[in-house]
Amino acid sequence: MFVHFKLIRFALVGATVAGLYVTLYLALLWFGFPQLIANAVAFGLAVMFQYLAQAHFTFGQSLGDARQVLKFIIMVATGFITATVLTGLIGPQLGLKDGVSALMVTVILPFQNFLLMSLWVFSEGSANPKETS
Repeated sequence: MFVHFKLIRFALVGATVAGLYVTLYLALLWFGFPQLIANAVAFGLAVMFQYLAQAHFTFGQSLGDARQVLKFIIMVATGFITATVLTGLIGPQLGLKDGVSALMVTVILPFQNFLLMSLWVFSEGSANPKETS
């Protein structure tokens, strides 16, 4: 599979994950869940879906590889750290409004995640028979 097809699949999964998170979060709030619980449940389910979809659909990897799952969890934690640094340190230091800092996160994290998934999380054994022709 060419890199641009992976990018398209990655973007499709990413957009679906974002939509899933927002839908779940708002639905849980509507059902009366506290904000913290609604966020945690929606985020957790969205991240689980993201792993399944990115591993299988985007990168053609098996789903039961424990090392791969651990790498994915580390990637998610790294994304959280990046978002925290951008919104809590860099944005305020530059005098940026909260919305601008959040927008920076939505632009930078997909690039960071694609690189980490391509080069590390799903790199071992990623040669799909369809790709090697």
